[in-house]
Amino acid sequence: MIVREAKLLNGTAQQYQALDEAIRTAQFIRNKCLRHWIDNQGVNKATLYSLCKDLAREFPFAQKLNSSARQTSAERAWSAISTFYCRCKNKEAQKGYPVALAVRSTKFQKRCRSVEYKVSGWKLAGDGKSITFTDGFQAGTFALYCNGEARRDILTLKINRVRVIRRADGYYAQFCLDVERREEVEYTGRVVGLDVGLMHFYTDSNGNKVECPKFLRRAERRLKQQQRRLKIKSQVSQGGQTPIQELPQAEATARQSASQSPTPA
Repeated sequence: MIVREAKLLNGTAQQYQALDEAIRTAQFIRNKCLRHWIDNQGVNKATLYSLCKDLAREFPFAQKLNSSARQTSAERAWSAISTFYCRCKNKEAQKGYPVALAVRSTKFQKRCRSVEYKVSGWKLAGDGKSITFTDGFQAGTFALYCNGEARRDILTLKINRVRVIRRADGYYAQFCLDVERREEVEYTGRVVGLDVGLMHFYTDSNGNKVECPKFLRRAERRLKQQQRRLKIKSQVSQGGQTPIQELPQAEATARQSASQSPTPA
């Protein structure tokens, strides 16, 4: 399975608010499943699925969320529970109690930023340039901004799940594609040794050196620059909105570079 990501654009404030409500509902269902597991014995995955139906009948806002998205939220809760059981069985020191996942100082998840659909609740346009969410929240149609390779994969490969993610610089749709990744390599008979280091990205046995890309350092410099601009502009009453809008995007870029950086720069 591979994941392709596209940014959701050209939506109104009401449409993005509908996505926020769907994300909060997914968080509500997940926390309800954890609460049910704490209060009752013998709870399994099928029990959580049944609980989703009861929550949909009891709460009108839970009924608006697509049934597959409700099941996915229950699967997230059960994944945390099963991981806890597995660590207890293996007698690991860090048990990872599932109710303290996102925020350590609180009991349940309070910073959920995504909702995941399976094969229903959304509809992709024929040209792959837009997506429409058709569940009870009626988020509507959004334009998909991505590169050509991602759009080609989205159109040609089978989509198993669609995940909507809220970030500092906007909303994104992740497409989980059903494909088996294979890399065809031609055997040449030559062997090259690689040494990964701090001064250089790697050095091979032939003496060739590749410099470190330093994505994290560049992102940090950009973040510091935006912070300095915000500090200077905050002293002036007018014209201080532009750095405030650019700062979250710089923080998101630095955070993404930190998570994907192969070696310390």
